[in-house]
Amino acid sequence: MKLHLTQAAGNQLITGYDIGWVEINAVRHTQSLIVLPNQLIENWVAGNFDSLVELDFARLLELKPEVILLGTGQRHRFIHPRITRNLTEAGISIECMDTAAACRTYNILMAEGRHVAAALLI
Repeated sequence: MKLHLTQAAGNQLITGYDIGWVEINAVRHTQSLIVLPNQLIENWVAGNFDSLVELDFARLLELKPEVILLGTGQRHRFIHPRITRNLTEAGISIECMDTAAACRTYNILMAEGRHVAAALLI
C-alpha cells in the first residue's frame, strides 16, 4: 500500500508498505528497522518477533521517544512485559500492533509533531 502525506518537513516519512517491505521517503527497506521523525536505524534486529529480547530495545531507550510503536509483523501480537520493562520504567510507552497499523499510526503521530519511534519487524 502506498501512503501519501502532503508534507514531511524534512522528517522520516513512511511512504508505503506491504508484506516484506516498508518505504521510508520512497526508499524501500526489506529488513526490520526503527524510524523516528529525525532518524532511521536500519537492520534493527536479525530475527523475528519470537526472538526479541530486552537488549533489542536498548537503543530505543537511549533515544527517549514519547511512545514506541512496535510493528509485530503480519499479525498483532503482544510482547512480554519483562522484555520492555526498562522502557516502561523510563516512562516510555510501547504499543504493539501489526506492522501495517504501526506504519499508519507513526505517520499520524509524526505529523502531529510527536517524538514517536516505530520499531518495525518486516
